[in-house]
Amino acid sequence: MCAERANGEGGVTLLELMVTVAILLVLASVAMPLSKYTGKRTQELELRQKLREMRTAIDLFSQDWARDGEILMGPLCVKNQLTCKDITGVTGYPKSLEILLGVELSGAEATTRETTPVRRYLRRIPLDPMTGTAEWALRCYKDPPETRDWCKEDVFDVSSKSEDVAIDKSRYRDW
Repeated sequence: MCAERANGEGGVTLLELMVTVAILLVLASVAMPLSKYTGKRTQELELRQKLREMRTAIDLFSQDWARDGEILMGPLCVKNQLTCKDITGVTGYPKSLEILLGVELSGAEATTRETTPVRRYLRRIPLDPMTGTAEWALRCYKDPPETRDWCKEDVFDVSSKSEDVAIDKSRYRDW
């Protein structure tokens, strides 16, 4: 592309340099938004995983400790009647997220071992990737889906406390 000069020196013209810089700027302007969305998408995937993990733990707890008012139905609830009423709401859901970290069994199962067995549903309460804290918005069994106030009777569902909007234009708190 470069024309040879009379004295034999080769080089880059100003026009060639400007075209090269323009091409690099166009490529950089395309790459910047993609890298921004990649980080946000990673956070969103992590949030979905954490919500799935906690909701699965709540569902497993509910199966083990199911009750309907004073009627004890779940296998662990029947064997551990006193514990069941202390740790569950009237619908069989845990009274708090901390209960999912470990429940000491005191009924028929406990007599078969030397130490008191513990049933764990979560190893730890995960951090919300959107807020960076372990604080989650909670919902009771009797609450409507759009409520923001937790009745503090049981934990039926969890969601993020973040007010931000996702890539798909939904709110993280609605996931």
